[in-house]
Amino acid sequence: MSEVSRVLVTGAGKGIGLALSQRLAKAGYEVIGVARTAPEGEFPGTFLRCDLSDTDATAQLLDEVTRERAVCRVVNNAGIAEPQPLQDLDLATLHQVVDLNLRASVQIVQALLPGMRAQRFGRIVNITSRATYGARNRTSYAAAKSALVGCTRAWALELAPDGITSNAVSPGPTATELFRRTRPVGSEAERAAIASIPLGRLGTPDDVAAAVAFLLSDDAGFITGHVLDVDGGSSLGGR
Repeated sequence: MSEVSRVLVTGAGKGIGLALSQRLAKAGYEVIGVARTAPEGEFPGTFLRCDLSDTDATAQLLDEVTRERAVCRVVNNAGIAEPQPLQDLDLATLHQVVDLNLRASVQIVQALLPGMRAQRFGRIVNITSRATYGARNRTSYAAAKSALVGCTRAWALELAPDGITSNAVSPGPTATELFRRTRPVGSEAERAAIASIPLGRLGTPDDVAAAVAFLLSDDAGFITGHVLDVDGGSSLGGR
């Protein structure tokens, strides 16, 4: 396969990242998945275990991935939230959340950029969040994801002359394992989340994966600097 068919997906061990990896593999992409924990069952491509909160380990991983061939498509999906009310927010948590959501994404794109430029082609998709519109107890997460939106737009302008697009997908409440930790099926927290969604249901990992796959595709070549809300209308002000 050519370099432009290679896709790096972070947070690929479960949830949105795994659903996306499966979808991309079926579409013929060469998928390289990265996560701290391997998925249950077979991964639809090459899986590499790495703790992206470790800057040095991340650098070693990226050197390994790009040593012989370029990777021209990337999805920065790995992240953490660590909810805390403002009065209880500690700076260590703020640094941890910003580091994994933002620093890791910047480091990854920097490493892949020379290969993209050599091919005169690239697709960058960052996974952000509905929290960028504001969310209780999410100061760290909202700040990190808002910064990633800013990066998405800055990169779109900076990299357009090289044939590289930069976009983001912003999921609303999505029924992943992480979501279920704080909002079990049938709980009041789940009911509150669904009540905030005009379409009246939670998103699925496949809902988000479909949007990301489109932005990675050749069909999305004239779309850059865009943030696509995949949230059932829950970011609409009139809801």
